[in-house]
Amino acid sequence: MDFKNESTYKTFLEQGKEAEFHNLFDNAVQKARSEMLGKKFPMYIDGKEVFSQNELFEYSPIDRTLMGRFPKGTREDARSAIEAASAAFDAWSGRNYKERVAIMRKAADIFARDKFIVAAILSLENGKTRYESVGEVDEAIDFLRYYAIDMEKNKGFVRKTKMAASTAKVAAGFQGAPGREEKVSIAMVPYGVFGVIAPFNFPVSIGVGMSSAALITGNTVVFKPSSTDNMTMLTGLRIYDVYKEAGVPAGVFNFVTGPGSEVGDELVVSRKVGGIAYTGSKATGVSMIQKSLAQGTNKAFVVEMGGKNAVIVSKTADIDSAVQGVASAAYGFAGQKCSAASRVYVHESIKEEFISKLAEKVRTFKIGDPLKRDVYVGPLISQPALERYKLSVEEARRNCRIILGGKVVDAGQEGLYVEPVLAEGEHGNRLFHEELFLPFLMVDTYKRFDEALQKANDVEYGLTSGLYSKKASEIKEYLKRIQAGVIYINRETSATTGAIVGLHTFVGWKWSGLTGKGTGSRQYLQQFMREQSQAIVR
Repeated sequence: MDFKNESTYKTFLEQGKEAEFHNLFDNAVQKARSEMLGKKFPMYIDGKEVFSQNELFEYSPIDRTLMGRFPKGTREDARSAIEAASAAFDAWSGRNYKERVAIMRKAADIFARDKFIVAAILSLENGKTRYESVGEVDEAIDFLRYYAIDMEKNKGFVRKTKMAASTAKVAAGFQGAPGREEKVSIAMVPYGVFGVIAPFNFPVSIGVGMSSAALITGNTVVFKPSSTDNMTMLTGLRIYDVYKEAGVPAGVFNFVTGPGSEVGDELVVSRKVGGIAYTGSKATGVSMIQKSLAQGTNKAFVVEMGGKNAVIVSKTADIDSAVQGVASAAYGFAGQKCSAASRVYVHESIKEEFISKLAEKVRTFKIGDPLKRDVYVGPLISQPALERYKLSVEEARRNCRIILGGKVVDAGQEGLYVEPVLAEGEHGNRLFHEELFLPFLMVDTYKRFDEALQKANDVEYGLTSGLYSKKASEIKEYLKRIQAGVIYINRETSATTGAIVGLHTFVGWKWSGLTGKGTGSRQYLQQFMREQSQAIVR
């Protein structure tokens, strides 16, 4: 079966049906608001509803609408979920891989059927625009279908070979000794229980991408959505519902809401958990790995831990393309993407023109309710994000030059709305090195291309990067030396964001990742399995 991306908005646009796209989304928002929000929702452990005495209240960052009340899961709840997943493992992993593939394909079809309602909930939940939300649901569908094809192409990741029999006889065995025929299977086998910890910014696509990879390879899952300051539990519940409808048995996928200090920590320390799939901050990712090792538990970690993504704009660049790509990458979803552009190094000879045009472009971005089709910059996800914004603005005012932005905006809503910031400073400033997760872009200049590459690489992260240049030697040098897993050259749609499943892999180098293998790649599923050589003599 050939892989094809979902590409919903592009399809509607190319067919001249943009108005229908907007109507479908707007109707879905109305349906979500009237029928799905504000309720008391359960966790699901071993297929059963579980509630708790203490609750978590999730509010929309757009206007503080109550999204729902969820159980504040405890360490004991996590242990129950781990036990359920462990009990379900043998039957699930023992199924023929083709059965798991069929279930994941059905899950993709259900998401495709319900894409607008899922996207509407997502926009309400984390403040994405309709374009970003529908695109994210598309990506979840793409992950399900791509990994299904990958399992099929690799025949469940089992390779068979054999050693021919020999008529020669020896008195005792030794390396390379002749013997009877050996039939050998080189099999990739699942670890067991996987803890899957999803982020707030891509709760559907990354949540589905990580969990489907674990499930399709035969692992069982304890799934924890973002449940603290940045809450995205309602989309996590939708993922559970889709898997259940698709045929994932009870206990195979367990949905547990609660703080990382209890639910997440139990997944890390439990000896019954074979692996952790996590997307989030470096600090949390590293602490999980350290704690697991300190506890003497040897787990597989499949982690993506953020970025501080740089764009180089050469003096030969098409400045208009660079402006478009940088603005999109820096300020889409209010900069709350691990792949967002947060640093630009522009050749000194074109600095003024580039900055002037970039500022002019950013001033056209409407700030406000992301449910409105003409809004580009929605709210920050939480109060801690707003405090981080204020501190970053103070730092920029002290030691840099703020070109535009820096103020909290009254958008007529109760959400946390801020102006996109464009500031000029020196590479040594902390704002060039710390991941901010904000609509905050720092600009510095360079004289020699070598200097630009040194600055671009001089951070602890290595996720995405972009270059705008018409000079072949610069492009060649950039490809050779840039330390990032995902790179884009002269890309007008976005300088650093927007990897497409099946086209680009999404992989972090340095402290942006751990294994050097990314999502949407031929290597991704293998991270959820371990190799076993099975030799049988008959």
